[in-house]
Amino acid sequence: MDNILCKIYDTLFARYGNLRWWPAQSPYEVIVGAVLTQNTNWGNVEKAIGNFNGDITPTRVLSLGQDELKAIIRPAGFFNQKAGYLKAITEWYAMYDFDATRVMALTLNDARNQLLAVKGIGNETADSILLYAFGFPTFVIDKYTQRFCSRFILDAGDNYMSCKNYFEKNLPKDAALFNNYHALLVINAKNHCASKPKCAGCPLEMQCKKATHPIR
Repeated sequence: MDNILCKIYDTLFARYGNLRWWPAQSPYEVIVGAVLTQNTNWGNVEKAIGNFNGDITPTRVLSLGQDELKAIIRPAGFFNQKAGYLKAITEWYAMYDFDATRVMALTLNDARNQLLAVKGIGNETADSILLYAFGFPTFVIDKYTQRFCSRFILDAGDNYMSCKNYFEKNLPKDAALFNNYHALLVINAKNHCASKPKCAGCPLEMQCKKATHPIR
């Protein structure tokens, strides 16, 4: 593991531990959550998921009319588009008989390319589904991760794929590690490394490039 990334991970792990993210009852619920969280916060996603009343299955989503589905997911915002995206990703999953093990038998590249071809599925959503629903070792980059990369001494670039490639090149290719590393970056961003940073008490305060004694 890259020395800087290792020290950052160890520091965050010491503060937050294993976060066991993503909270879901099934791979399909992760898929739904990954679509619904586009351009909104997780609190709104939880409200939308709650509207399924515990029956969040691909067969149900396919059986719902568009207006019914829109009403259920309305709290997540952009419900007109997201209803279509959910139908499209569920139809993709249907090609594998809604069997996660069949998806997991694909190569990472094949699975990722298939997802990116689905309407409404971009890099972040695809990687979230691959990592959290199916356990593929692919690193998720979101606004929190990109903000982190911009504030630390990391040669990670400034776009999605350059940041993704940086983490994957400098970390062991391990889904559990990618899972918890990303979750740790997210929770620390929410607690401290916001758009307006709250540096006091941040476990990475002395490792930030803005600090007096940044990590070496």
